Parts: sequence; structure tokens; C-alpha cells
Amino acid sequence: MALVIGLLIPLLGTILGAAFVFLMKDGMSPRLQKSLLGFASGVMVAASVWSLLIPAMEMEESRGAWSVMPAALGFLLGIGFLLLLDEATPHLHLGSEKPEGPRSHLSRTAMLALAVTIHNLPEGMAVGVVFAGAENGVGGLSVASALAMSIGIAIQNVPEGAIISMPMRAAGNSKWRSFALGSLSGAVEPLGGLAVVLLASVMTPVLPYLLAFAAGAMFYVVVEELIPEASEGEHSNLSTIGFAIGFVLMMVLDVVMG
Repeated sequence: MALVIGLLIPLLGTILGAAFVFLMKDGMSPRLQKSLLGFASGVMVAASVWSLLIPAMEMEESRGAWSVMPAALGFLLGIGFLLLLDEATPHLHLGSEKPEGPRSHLSRTAMLALAVTIHNLPEGMAVGVVFAGAENGVGGLSVASALAMSIGIAIQNVPEGAIISMPMRAAGNSKWRSFALGSLSGAVEPLGGLAVVLLASVMTPVLPYLLAFAAGAMFYVVVEELIPEASEGEHSNLSTIGFAIGFVLMMVLDVVMG
């Protein structure tokens, strides 16, 4: 039951954020958007370090100085996987007019949805792999620490859901369509999490690599997408403040609940 709840909590955060389209008449201000992007970045970086990379190294501590190698390799594989996915999938980032990836005849809405899917997949994987570690009782991971990761991702999914649904409303979609698209953008997270749990259950020795893989994938999203969007133009100092708040919040959640 804890696993099911943990996998669904991040999706609920996205749905709650997407519902902002019913509460806010005007589009999201640049100040608020930059603050929220910074906040999401801080949560993801802290989660990657405390909930993924450190447990991955703790699982291999019997190797001594070489305990870092599975984490290093898994991290690089996670970066490479998201880079490959980014290059192979036609997608369009919010606020951009030029699609990325191979040429496609997909609609703008479909390419926006694919961009969000790429963004959200690592978060679902991260939640799933921490639950897998908790179930196997390794790396100092517990159900409480897994729930902390799930809650942290859900908190940063609230602004992400709003960041997705509000521009879609501003682009001419109805409130309900914008809400639905914003909500569905988070559906990949429980699916990705469940896939990782099933994989880890039959391949326990690769769990340190999976933990670091999820960390690398999340770092890719932060460095490639969130930080550049949060730093360009004016009010970039707000994104820095948001980053600090998000980082500290996720760090405290992981330590207190872990």
C-alpha cells in the first residue's frame, strides 16, 4: 500500500498545480515562474544527492575507495540516457518556437506533451528506485525516506503543473483542456516508478546503478532545461532564492523523515 501511495503522490502534486488554471485569471508572471523553476531545480538537486547518490555509495561501502564507481557510472549513464532521449524525441519546450529533436508533423500540443514527458520521467524513476531500495533494506533507505522523496517531488510538481497548464490556457486552450493536459503530464511518473521497482525486484545487484542513474537523469533536466529557463532575462535572482528554498526543503525532508 505504501508503494502505491508513494508512486501516486507526485501525480497528485501535478494535478493540484494544473488546477491553478481555474484560480488565476491572467498568465503566470515572469517573477513567479522564475521563482518556481528555481524551486523545482533545488528540490531535484537535493533529492539526487541525499536520496540517490549517497545511498548508492553506501550500498557499496564494502568496496572501500571503489564504492564510488557504481554511483559514478550510473550517474553518467543517466545523463547519457536523457541526452539520447532528448535527441531522438521530437518535442517543444514551453516558451520556445523552435522544436527540438528529429523533424515531425506532430502538433505543438503533442510536442509540448513529449517535452514534459521527458522532463517528468526521471522524477518517477527516482521515486520508484528509492522505494525499491527501501523494500530491499539496503543503503540505509527506508519507507519513510522513500515517502520523503515522493513528497518532495510532489511539492515541486505543484509549480510544474501550473507552469504547464497556464501557458496552454494563454495559448487559447480551454481551462478544462489546459487542466487535463497539465495533469496528464505527470502520468508518466508513477509508470516510470513502477517500471523501476519491477526491474530492481529481479535485479537487486544493479540497485546502486539505478539509484545513480535516476540522479543523473534528474541532473540532466535541471542543467539542460530548468536552470537555463530560470536564469535568462530579468529577475534571475528570484530563481536563485527559489533554488535555495527548494534545496533546503528537500534536504530537511530527507534527513528528518529518513
